[in-house]
Amino acid sequence: MNKSFAVTAALLLSTAPVLAGGIERAPQSLGALFEPGNYAEVNFGRVKPDVSGTDVPIFGGRDTGSVADAYGFVGFAYKQQLQDNLSAAFIVEQPYGADIEYPVGDSIALGGTSAEVNSTTYTALLRYTMDNGFGVHGGLRGSRADGEVNLQGAAYGPLSGYNVRLDDDWAAGYVVGVSYEKPEIAARVSLTYNSDIEHEFDTRESLGGFPLGGESRTKVHTPRSWNLEGQTGVAPGTLVFGSIRWVKWSEFKVNPQVLVSAPPAGFGVTDGLVELEDSTTFTLGVGRKFTENWSGAASITYEKSEDDDLVSPLAPTNGRKGISLAAIYTQDKFKVTTGISYFKLGDARAETGPPDVARAEMEGNDAIGIGMKIGYTF
Repeated sequence: MNKSFAVTAALLLSTAPVLAGGIERAPQSLGALFEPGNYAEVNFGRVKPDVSGTDVPIFGGRDTGSVADAYGFVGFAYKQQLQDNLSAAFIVEQPYGADIEYPVGDSIALGGTSAEVNSTTYTALLRYTMDNGFGVHGGLRGSRADGEVNLQGAAYGPLSGYNVRLDDDWAAGYVVGVSYEKPEIAARVSLTYNSDIEHEFDTRESLGGFPLGGESRTKVHTPRSWNLEGQTGVAPGTLVFGSIRWVKWSEFKVNPQVLVSAPPAGFGVTDGLVELEDSTTFTLGVGRKFTENWSGAASITYEKSEDDDLVSPLAPTNGRKGISLAAIYTQDKFKVTTGISYFKLGDARAETGPPDVARAEMEGNDAIGIGMKIGYTF
């Protein structure tokens, strides 16, 4: 098994999207850093979630309609081998996002509620490898993000009609990690820590179209995370791989000034706009080289549902189970990878508060995503 196939097989599924922890869309993998030689890639795709439910009986039990919009994603990575033991990489991706909208006229409880979150990260890395197979890597990550949330419907009571806009903001964090490789059996394990990133957004709040309190600043921490990724050859042309990703979503808080201020200056919503639970996501898969040009891979993904299934209407699912399939065609210096994922999204109860009370039952939901990656080695 050559090293190029070993690296590629374990990363085939990076073309397929993720839906973890509520608003995560990319796992912040540093796969390009481990490609042999000089390497560049571009990836893109589209995800179609199907998320819906019904209002609780007190609001008439009406269907919510489809609340999660389809979205696209794009990414880029470049890796340069500077010396035999030193390499650098630059990675662009869109790790977090939300496109939630409860159709007006369907749900009485939540109709008109919506959230749009956009983010892009730019990561610059260095990796140093030692002759004994160990390596260290690290670098800086810049993040651009913005968002807008509307709260609408009978479930919000006097807050119905509340809107907040979080303007574009740039902030920085860091990445550090270690790895070990044994090329003769296509083995590699890496552990990477991604720091939290503190954004401070210019913020405008309004109610029913009327401004509330002028412009303010809102601090939001994108969550810290750990990625443990591994692979090993088990037979000629066959590789098993897996990963464990832990994300501290509980530190992701959005607390606009007027919303969280005590009356009469504000509304006193102590939980802010969103409250998420920490998540751990497990992936296990197998890759197989069929011919000199064709390889394939399959994997399963599991993220445990929380025992407390009360969730924010802005992230109305609880855990997931999924399967992903991918294929790669190699010709000379080019690699074209295609991937498809299907996820069964965990049932949840969308709640508002205080106190936290279920307003809609979100059941029987899923998502399908497709992606493509084009890589070039030189």
